[in-house]
Amino acid sequence: MRVEVLVSDSMQRRWHETLVARLRGLPGVDVRVRLADEPRSDGYRRLQRVLWLERRLHRLEAGGLARGRLQGSPPPAEAREPAIVIDLTPSPAPGHWSVLYDGRPGEQAAADALRAGRLPLVSIVDGTGGTRAQGRPGSETPGLLTTALADVGAGTATLLTGAVAGRRFAAPDTEAGEARSPRTYTGIAVRRVIGAGARLAYRIGFRAPHWRVGWRSRGDADAITAGRLSGDRWSDVADDGYRFYADPFPFEHRGRTYVFVEDFDHRTGKGVISAARWNHDGPAGPFETVLTRDVHLSYPYVLEHDGEVWMIPETSAARTVELYRATDFPHRWELHSVLIGGVEASDATPFEHDGRWWLTATVGLGGSLSDSLFLWSAPDLRGPWTEHRGNPVLVDIASARPAGRVELRDGRLLRPVQDGRSGYGAAMSVAEITRLDDDAFEQTIVARYAPGASWPGTRVHTLNSGGGIETIDGSIRMPRLHLSRRHR
Repeated sequence: MRVEVLVSDSMQRRWHETLVARLRGLPGVDVRVRLADEPRSDGYRRLQRVLWLERRLHRLEAGGLARGRLQGSPPPAEAREPAIVIDLTPSPAPGHWSVLYDGRPGEQAAADALRAGRLPLVSIVDGTGGTRAQGRPGSETPGLLTTALADVGAGTATLLTGAVAGRRFAAPDTEAGEARSPRTYTGIAVRRVIGAGARLAYRIGFRAPHWRVGWRSRGDADAITAGRLSGDRWSDVADDGYRFYADPFPFEHRGRTYVFVEDFDHRTGKGVISAARWNHDGPAGPFETVLTRDVHLSYPYVLEHDGEVWMIPETSAARTVELYRATDFPHRWELHSVLIGGVEASDATPFEHDGRWWLTATVGLGGSLSDSLFLWSAPDLRGPWTEHRGNPVLVDIASARPAGRVELRDGRLLRPVQDGRSGYGAAMSVAEITRLDDDAFEQTIVARYAPGASWPGTRVHTLNSGGGIETIDGSIRMPRLHLSRRHR
């Protein structure tokens, strides 16, 4: 199949190169590049000035927004029309495939959505007007055009490559956000200068980010099934201010409850896995380190299988998904095997369904680490694990990244997910998995959670239940000059 990628020469980006390289990696696809001679628009020039300012203020690389280096392909040996023309110019021609950002083509439409404070819904539309793929690429820092627009470009390349390959993406969460008019580029520039100074002052006075863990006794219906955070009050877990705890996983073993956490030290900039025993009043003692590695560790998924206790911590910096076995629970663990290698996987979450093991994680594909959902399956927790033929099965910053254990409740398979449309950890939801097999994955959002009266703070990140309690985490402002926080 012959595919032609049409790009405006004067406005091409580095992510266009990534797209062409990915398309050329598809079997049986002959990719050619055609450069259109179009002048740069006023909007493009204003955008470039803001991008330049952001890079200087925040010491950022241009990344996917750097000037592209694509060259036009020579004429083919045989004259025949391409099967697909992917038209990335601001005004796609009839019959060409196009990319729409909230229903409009061109980079300016994506920038307009970001200037209005939202991440755009990206649609891949074929020459007949049919939608071939749809997703909501995201960014861990959506408040900066330099990072957000580059991440949206990377997600667009993923959606286009999947559409050409004929992959079936799950539907993204399309709940509309608050409608706002785009800020002017001048207004954005002024805000960036003021914001850079405010951010510097904040980092001088506070440790950021500083996460916190909450817990409460589990009632008849926990937050996952009730669909709300209200109910009994959440109690904070104390920390000393130099360290924070996050990603709590409660686990019952031989009649006792333990909570495993990411234990992050601001002074070293690195996380380890720690655990504490729990009673009806909270921690029965301090958190003690139980697993360290030469890379940052987080998201300590603990489970029991075949009479042994296992842990899959996040080791994305090592580009592995690793399985550990408890040799002296909860204090000592040994590496059993590398389940999956060569992949930057975040928050790997295993579960059983219809007699098979499944594993979900978001994978970095050059943009956000939180918007591209991958699946693997295996006959046993220990593997061997096989990648889903449709990966990534979903591109959506609002509902891709795992946020806790997958739970079977009243015949429904419920998956806590992170909602990063307003930034990393800003909110979360519960999705019901409605289809899961070798051909497709589908889910529906059934509950949403945001910080508020029931869970004060600025973030809500994970939800888990086990051992008669449920846990949550979020963030607070932690002054560098502080007193240790007490239990509340």
